[in-house]
Amino acid sequence: MFVAPAYAQESTSSSELQTELEIDVHEETAFPPFDSSTYVSQLVWLAITFGLFYLFLKKVVLPRIEGILEVRSSRISQDLDQAARLKEEADASVAAYEQELADARAKATIIGQQARDGAKAEAEAQRKQVEATLDSRLVEAEARIALIKDAAMRDVDQIAEETADLIVQELVGVKAEKAAVSAAVKAARG
Repeated sequence: MFVAPAYAQESTSSSELQTELEIDVHEETAFPPFDSSTYVSQLVWLAITFGLFYLFLKKVVLPRIEGILEVRSSRISQDLDQAARLKEEADASVAAYEQELADARAKATIIGQQARDGAKAEAEAQRKQVEATLDSRLVEAEARIALIKDAAMRDVDQIAEETADLIVQELVGVKAEKAAVSAAVKAARG
């Protein structure tokens, strides 16, 4: 703050003094960083502040940052080790799964083949049983047919004899002998 000399205070009035002081204050004061009379003190305070800031960074901030980086680095390396271990376990599990799957497929193939073979053997046994049943029925049917044929042939002989007897009786007008008609029918069939 500007102080007017003592002789000026006595002779001037207070309003003049105030105007004069305002003019002097504006003229004599400059922006402090641009005032050349304060350069040295500014440089000293800049050096002191920079030094303190440097010491603060060196002693407090940088060790904390270094600690954080070391913790992160160790955590990352642990995570990478764990990931590698888990990948190995997963690869082993996949290999075991694929081996079990191949074994299961092989067992399924064997079981399927055994089932097919068993079904073929059972079908073959049933086919043979049906064929045997059909063969026995065929033999029985042929025997029945033979019996029916023999019965029919006996009846045919009798019918033929009766028919021949009637024809002879109609044509000749006389009843023929039964033994002669039987002999004639057997000779004609035979």
